[in-house]
Amino acid sequence: MIDYSAVDGLVPVWKDGVLWLTLDRPTTRNAMTIAMRQGLIAAMREADSDPETRLVVITGTDPAFSSGVDLKEWLGVGGGTKVDPAAMIRAARTPVLGVINGLCYTGGLEVALSCSFLIASDRARFADTHAKVGLLPGWGMTALLPRAVGARLATQMMATGEPIGAEQALNTGLVNEVVPHDQLLERARAIAAMLCAANPRSIEIQLGLIVDGEGTSLAHALSAAADAKLRWRDDTTDVGARFARRHDSPSATSN
Repeated sequence: MIDYSAVDGLVPVWKDGVLWLTLDRPTTRNAMTIAMRQGLIAAMREADSDPETRLVVITGTDPAFSSGVDLKEWLGVGGGTKVDPAAMIRAARTPVLGVINGLCYTGGLEVALSCSFLIASDRARFADTHAKVGLLPGWGMTALLPRAVGARLATQMMATGEPIGAEQALNTGLVNEVVPHDQLLERARAIAAMLCAANPRSIEIQLGLIVDGEGTSLAHALSAAADAKLRWRDDTTDVGARFARRHDSPSATSN
């Protein structure tokens, strides 16, 4: 098993139930080496096996999120080395928040698309340059990008390599929200705190239903949700404690 904490270009920090993973090769726009991709896979596996890890956050060192695979390394090994971190991110039971701080291209975009949800800096830019450099995407781009932004915009992005900005990414549904660059990590910490305060089993089941229901009929998704509710057992003690915490404030009890 790879020790991802020792991988050059990948900085992990575990704090308060959150595993923060920073892609850290700024001189290459955080291009991902084979070791970095293996490290991402190992980190996701460890997060999924650790009940104390409630969320994984993936971001990059400014000025980029990631430009994708390190093509210099790829060319040096003759290409074709398939180490796909995006598939592991999609398969994870632990929610993954992508914090897009800048340029997010090609393989970096496939990693972002595989996250559970995304927030972006107003400096973020998104592009797919596979066709531009003569490659075929292998981490899910052709399936994921049309589902995120629609077939027409995905076609334009994949065929031309032209980037879109943060506001267009927001308007098309690629990202959940856009915040000023200097507030991005603060917003990510706030989201992480809210998620960690929620019931972990409820989150796991609800997010699983979303993933399993995507692309199915409404009837199938509703049936799966009903089955999950039948199997669910309310913990009234936990619900009561959470309700009390929400309402135990001067404004809530003043009348």
